[in-house]
Amino acid sequence: MSNETKPAPIRIDFVSDVTCPWCAIGLTALEQALANLGDEVTAEIHFQPFELNPHMAPEGEDATEHLANKYGSTPEEIAINRESIRARGASMGFEFRMDLRKRFYNTFDAHRLLHWAELEGRQMPLKHALLRAYFTDGEDVSAHDTLVRLAGEVGLDVARAREILSGNTYADEVRAQEKFFMDRGIHSVPATIINDRHLISGGQPPEAFEQALRQIAASPQR
Repeated sequence: MSNETKPAPIRIDFVSDVTCPWCAIGLTALEQALANLGDEVTAEIHFQPFELNPHMAPEGEDATEHLANKYGSTPEEIAINRESIRARGASMGFEFRMDLRKRFYNTFDAHRLLHWAELEGRQMPLKHALLRAYFTDGEDVSAHDTLVRLAGEVGLDVARAREILSGNTYADEVRAQEKFFMDRGIHSVPATIINDRHLISGGQPPEAFEQALRQIAASPQR
């Protein structure tokens, strides 16, 4: 047997929101890059909270109206952008159903649940479930019934999930994490931070993540 010790896992903080399409694309690309790297890299992914619309009302807002008001986009521009996102996702195996994604929602409670899921070792499957529920199935990811159901589907205790959502559990922790990353210059997502030092911005293709991770893994300073 070799006496060589394997290097410590690379820490990846993936700052994102569950209603951000480029976050879904970026995560898919990151996971494909890690799969391509195989045993070259061992990584631990931690999902960090970011709210695209922190002041969104509980009932949400029509998606087309929201994009027009926030970015000044025309209906034609919105349609072109949606098709671009759909095609990019399809090329990587992620299904966007933009015809079902009718509204934007407040995502703070989803982030509270993700914080708890990390403590329970189920953050990754819950993140996938939330992205699929919103972008593929067109579900309301602010609705507590939806969140509780998704928690149960990934093996979390549904009674505890409902208890968390009914109060303010983990609200302070989520706010603190949001502030931590915003104070460090993260004002758009996805933002992939590797070993607290290296930032990859945006929904990059798998090749970009693969190249960066290989270089970082080979660096003595990591």
